[in-house]
Amino acid sequence: MARIRASVEVPASSLRVWRIISDLDAEPRFWKGTKSVRNVSADGNRRVREVTIAFRGQKCMQEVYLEPPSRVRSIFTAGVIEGTKLLEVEERGRGSVLRAEWDVRLTGAMSAFGGLIAGHIQKGTEQALEAIREEAGA
Repeated sequence: MARIRASVEVPASSLRVWRIISDLDAEPRFWKGTKSVRNVSADGNRRVREVTIAFRGQKCMQEVYLEPPSRVRSIFTAGVIEGTKLLEVEERGRGSVLRAEWDVRLTGAMSAFGGLIAGHIQKGTEQALEAIREEAGA
């Protein structure tokens, strides 16, 4: 399993950041490793969706849980990725802190690319958090 962590201080309220990270359809704008999302179902704060990732256009299924006002928890349930991605925002001083944590592994034949992909996920996560910070601070 690859455990990836990143965080960024955001010069905006946690509520403003929450509005960005909880807009699940906007995810490809910030996360370059996400090519597209297709919502399959919604039930309260739970979403089931198909995610096409940038690595060879592979598809994954996710259950995403919105936990207002601070957390988006994604569980990869099928496809080339297994594990979780957690986004969490916390009020801090005059702004907030946004944290991301992945605990994932590649499955099947894709597992051979695990080390390579972990570096890409780390870099992509840092870029995504920076893009969210910029959007929230605008």
